[in-house]
Amino acid sequence: MITVGAFEAKTNLSALLERVAQGESIRITRHGKPIARIVPDDPESSLPDVSEVINAIREFRRGRNIGPEVIRSLIDEGRRF
Repeated sequence: MITVGAFEAKTNLSALLERVAQGESIRITRHGKPIARIVPDDPESSLPDVSEVINAIREFRRGRNIGPEVIRSLIDEGRRF
């Protein structure tokens, strides 16, 4: 991981982003103290698998009677705050 000052990061942002795109991490400092890191994005971990979420919701609903009366009471309960 390389370390650059805030002014240098602002001046050379395009070049730093290119290095990050190649897998490198960059630490940004201000007056010698670390304030931020630029790291490569990991698209696999940023979004959950939609089919797993849908299956989890279906499993949760199985055996539960969530009718209009229950939904209305939950809405009313939430409005008290």
